Amino acid sequence: MARRALIFGISGQDGSLLARLLLTKGYEVFGASRDAETQPFANLQRLGILDKVKRVSVSLLDFRSVLQTITRVRPDEIYNLAGQSSVGLSFDQPVETFDSISVATLNLLEAIRFHDSAIRLYNACSSECFGNTRQPADENTPMRPRSPYAVAKAAAYWQVANYREGYGLYCTSGILFNHESPLRPERFVVQKSALAARRIAGGSKEKLELGNLSVVRDWGWAPEYVDAIWCMLQQPEADDFVVATGNSCSLETVVAEIFAQCRLDWRSHVAYKPNLSRPTDIEESRANPTRAAQILGWRATVGLPEIVTRMLHGETR
Repeated sequence: MARRALIFGISGQDGSLLARLLLTKGYEVFGASRDAETQPFANLQRLGILDKVKRVSVSLLDFRSVLQTITRVRPDEIYNLAGQSSVGLSFDQPVETFDSISVATLNLLEAIRFHDSAIRLYNACSSECFGNTRQPADENTPMRPRSPYAVAKAAAYWQVANYREGYGLYCTSGILFNHESPLRPERFVVQKSALAARRIAGGSKEKLELGNLSVVRDWGWAPEYVDAIWCMLQQPEADDFVVATGNSCSLETVVAEIFAQCRLDWRSHVAYKPNLSRPTDIEESRANPTRAAQILGWRATVGLPEIVTRMLHGETR
């Protein structure tokens, strides 16, 4: 029989890309949404897989709802990609952010422990948990979160570690650094910049408004990051992994590349807006993904210029 996967957060970038990957591997894929009957699932439609995914309605903040769904679906693997996903928005919605990430993860862990401890769980962690990492961060780097989003992700990370060690559950956290695709909402800076540059190249007189351009991040290509996510749940023993390219550069470098590929000088079309800077931000985020390469056999292959090209052309492969 085909393995069953239950994806929470299937309407987002990573959830839809993961669903496509699992379908190619012969999985029966279930996608969870708070209200599956009214959710448009635009990303699943864009990828051409909407009719291949079975959708279920469930609230991760309602333990009974989570338990009932797991009992009904009987998944072999659960991928927790849900929750408020914007670092900037988390400063305005700290309680919603914490509940949707940390409390939701705890409900999943408890439901698995009560119902079927053989289920394998992947939890989406984030490089934001490390805070400033001028030295490349690996799986042993201490976490120093600098946003409500990062605090929530760090709490969920330690919950997963606790249930793995205390109850023997197969649960793992992927500590993913920035990864982009055209499936991102426009509030994410690379997608925002790519869409604006395309409009400006087409004749728009708008200015692209951005915050701090000096921040340094490790930028990757999301469609290949879901391969690493899947690989984590295929290991003999559960463990956590940093997933990144190992190469970081400034946001200014990314924006310059985007406009250069549109044959534009970014300096003529970008406006700095102080209100878009966060109360506390990460100046440098650098990664050491060596362990993922050694154990998972996974390495990022798409560099920044190609990421920008694919973003500008709306590619999702």
